[in-house]
Amino acid sequence: MATKHFLCIVVLVLALLHGNVEGQLTTNFYASSCPKLIPTVRSVMQSAVKREARIGASILRLFFHDCFVNGCDGSILLDDTSSFTGEKNAGPNRNSVRGFDVIDNIKTAAEKACPGIVSCADILAIAARDGVVLLGGPSWEVKLGRRDSRTASQSAANRDIPAPTFNLSRLVSSFSNVGLSARDMVALSGGHTIGQARCTTFRARIYNEKNINSAFAATRQRNCPRTNGSGDGNLAPLDIQTPTKFDNNYFKNLMVQKGLLHSDQELFNGGSTDSIVRTYGTKPATFSSDFTAAMIRMGDISPLTGKKGEIRRNCRRVN
Repeated sequence: MATKHFLCIVVLVLALLHGNVEGQLTTNFYASSCPKLIPTVRSVMQSAVKREARIGASILRLFFHDCFVNGCDGSILLDDTSSFTGEKNAGPNRNSVRGFDVIDNIKTAAEKACPGIVSCADILAIAARDGVVLLGGPSWEVKLGRRDSRTASQSAANRDIPAPTFNLSRLVSSFSNVGLSARDMVALSGGHTIGQARCTTFRARIYNEKNINSAFAATRQRNCPRTNGSGDGNLAPLDIQTPTKFDNNYFKNLMVQKGLLHSDQELFNGGSTDSIVRTYGTKPATFSSDFTAAMIRMGDISPLTGKKGEIRRNCRRVN
């Protein structure tokens, strides 16, 4: 009986260990297999952000758009081929997502440090964190162990990535669909404290909407003509005050109707999330804490683990 009891315990322990390997992300996943991974990613990101501060925001957005389409699986990194249509040219991504060359550079460095070990999906997750930190934002322990998808879905990208035209109800629903709360949604929207947007994404707001500071609208109109097709790619900062510093000014701007995108201002427009915006606008520590927690939760969306997917040798194509 004692022997059977012992064997049962052994089987249970092995099953639990197997479950951890197969299904769970951990912060120390590469501790022994690639101990230099974290400083390797940080070094490449430091160089990239030094060259162009905006790239920190671009990598953060890249991670966001990856996770919202069938989970955080590196699918957004796949190039189109003659027989494959990926996510890069989906409506929310075409001519706007960027930073692929930085991920390529990190992957090259990681392959030199530990060949065939680190997934592109994990590289993107770490790089997103480092981009935030390098622009003055909070840090967090990134959970790792994702594997890369062998496919992508342009239709899912068109369907699932929240659009700048969404109202509050649609924003809440799109985040809820991937297991994130309204508070997570507001916190993650705070990522717009860094980065820029194209004229095409905010033209309708600055010319047609009423819940916008008039002086702010006039400033944006100078670089974004009313006519479609004219200046479509012209850029404006999402946070007019400190566009290359990760802080809580984004929320302060919303409280005085200086949200650049329609979806930004929807967070503070007499609706259910007004109180969260006020909290983040007055309590930067609360915003930082909630943002890091939401980033970790977003990173948990449907990862491929264990024997699912693959470890791509080149982030742009399947093996």
